[in-house]
Amino acid sequence: MTNEINTALTPTSSIQYAGFWMRFWAYLVDLIIVLSINGILLVPFHFMENGFNMDIGFWTVTGAISSIVFYLYFLLMTKFYNQTLGKMIFGLRVIREDSQSLSWSDLLFREVIGRFIHRVFFIAVLLYLFVAFTTEKQGIHDMIGNTRVVIEK
Repeated sequence: MTNEINTALTPTSSIQYAGFWMRFWAYLVDLIIVLSINGILLVPFHFMENGFNMDIGFWTVTGAISSIVFYLYFLLMTKFYNQTLGKMIFGLRVIREDSQSLSWSDLLFREVIGRFIHRVFFIAVLLYLFVAFTTEKQGIHDMIGNTRVVIEK
């Protein structure tokens, strides 16, 4: 009986994992922010080359810049603040599963590789639904990066 009481009082039991809908709304806010930043940065390209797309291999210059801004936003905000602006608004924070500080490798796997998989493979967007059904509310990108999204107290 004492073991049951001790495990109930551990610090990890006070952690509340952020659910699907909280994370969804935070992500929508982040997308609005990234689209706004891209809009400001990419306006000059509409006046170059008479509005025609400039291609670099398979990419357009504006497509490459907007992708870089997208990944850098999530990577740098999560590294330096443990949350993006959307997560700040909704009171969410990204933590490592072992409660250590987030490392660059954790975030490269979570924010770059995990998000890249979700964006490149259309069907992979459905994998975000894992958040709704796992006990610690982890998406595939959280599992890859050994991270959790929690509600701040």
